[in-house]
Amino acid sequence: MSLIMEDSLTPEEIVEELNKYIVGQNEAKKCVAIALRNRIRRRMLPPDIAEEITPKNIIMIGPTGIGKTEMARRIAKLTNAPFLKVEATKFTEVGYVGRDVESIIRDLTELAVRMEKNERIKNQEERAKEIVEERILDYLLVPNPYSLEYEDTAEQDSLRVDVVWPKSPSSTREKLREKLKKGELEERFVEIEVEESTIPLGIIAGGGMESLGIDFQDLFSGVFPPRKKRRKVKVKEAREILFNQEVQKLIDMEEISGEAIKRVEETGIVFIDEIDKVVSPEGGYGPDVSRGGVQRDLLPIVEGSTVLTKYGPVKTNHILFIAAGAFSHTKPSDLLPELQGRFPIRVELSPLSEEDLYHILIEPFNSLTKQYKALLGTEGVTIEFEDSALREIARISYELNQRMENIGARRLHTVMERLLQDISFHAPRLSGEKVVISRDYVLRELADVLEDEDVTRYIL
Repeated sequence: MSLIMEDSLTPEEIVEELNKYIVGQNEAKKCVAIALRNRIRRRMLPPDIAEEITPKNIIMIGPTGIGKTEMARRIAKLTNAPFLKVEATKFTEVGYVGRDVESIIRDLTELAVRMEKNERIKNQEERAKEIVEERILDYLLVPNPYSLEYEDTAEQDSLRVDVVWPKSPSSTREKLREKLKKGELEERFVEIEVEESTIPLGIIAGGGMESLGIDFQDLFSGVFPPRKKRRKVKVKEAREILFNQEVQKLIDMEEISGEAIKRVEETGIVFIDEIDKVVSPEGGYGPDVSRGGVQRDLLPIVEGSTVLTKYGPVKTNHILFIAAGAFSHTKPSDLLPELQGRFPIRVELSPLSEEDLYHILIEPFNSLTKQYKALLGTEGVTIEFEDSALREIARISYELNQRMENIGARRLHTVMERLLQDISFHAPRLSGEKVVISRDYVLRELADVLEDEDVTRYIL
């Protein structure tokens, strides 16, 4: 398994990276930075001590749209760790219709296998391309049974003669290789062998059977071996088909599965959103399968248990769990006491101020203003925002959040989309023009909507 995170990455550096995408929420950033750093520290310890150190799971408390999910997603990207975001409301107590909580770990393992597989494919890419090139040359250069020479199938228009001085197969092959590298043969047709699965679709899609930890596709591959079929395709299509065939031969799926499980167990991150929706007010734990039952099922996974997946058993003891919720009608203390104990770090994220919204428009690496400039730039339209216009957009967004449901930074999306609706619509015929968004333009475009309270509730 490749090193997931540089050991030199300090908590300060982690926060600096998060600052590129998330405005404010310094306390929450500090908590996740410490949690990540503790993982690095744990890997440096002797195995007997490391086994005893469990991750300090976090509960983030705060309204929607203030950066909870984004923070969890960014730390996963930063560490190249398997990351899964789930909604707590999608799960039900075992025995009822709905997803069981163990599927969280199975999905996380599936994700880790894909990550590990993609990395192995990337490492073998050059070797696979060389093999594919040779195979394509084999298909292009077929032996001519009526002559002593090899026939270049790429030269379909060349005249045939009865008596020909035999050409060296190697010289013809090198000539073809040169053409292939220059891209001159991409539209030529070759006949290649492809494998087609003969496993009945119903067996692969057997509902709920994956929970038994059995890979039915692998199980029946011996009973229903793949069938080979010849297809006539263009060289550019053949290259992709053959590449996929070759990389599968070069990578060891058993090794990938083993490394993926290690990756999940050591560095996996699960973000459980809407955790407050499975909390009953005043700590009531009745037979409601979507509340107390889900908490009881979550408990063993967060505490540390073994979940059977089709790639093998996965221990959850050292997976980092980050839970988040608004807790507007409930509070964290309404959670099951045992579950509360497994989330020792609690951090409250503050609602976004008008100044925060202004900084969100301009500071993050993926800010909305940069996104719209890039989108309209594809049509040849240059768009420029005056500072006063950005201040006004932030003010309007903040005011709407106060008057209606507070949806945080997501309000900026609705306001910006409404503001730039006409420009986006007419962009193809505005090609080559520069559009300046001023404060007056913002007020003019949004005036009608803001004045009508009922319309505002529907549109913004």
